[in-house]
Amino acid sequence: MIDAFHGWISWPFMIVNAMAGCWALMAHQWPRFRHRFGWVVVVAAQALVILQVFLGVVMQIRREITGGQHQLYGFAAFMSVGVIYAYRSEMRDRPYLLYGFGCLWLMGLGVRAMFV
Repeated sequence: MIDAFHGWISWPFMIVNAMAGCWALMAHQWPRFRHRFGWVVVVAAQALVILQVFLGVVMQIRREITGGQHQLYGFAAFMSVGVIYAYRSEMRDRPYLLYGFGCLWLMGLGVRAMFV
């Protein structure tokens, strides 16, 4: 059951991160896109990353799966969420660029993890 959910949630993981990244880059360029709902999507996108990694860890513990590239990309995505969050004060004047490129990076890691 966890396998199926982990596989199913990978699509929303990528789609929501793509949407959040595109929204943030548009909000950087055009102030009319700067709405609170966009930040809700960013939080949802990063929560999906954490959920996906949690499910992967549970699957690995239950089945004793050995490491591989899929796990590497999952760990990289998890660490990327932390790095993006850590840089929020450094890029206080350009948060939309940080979260825009960060969410697109996470989407790319998700795509790569799905196909290895």
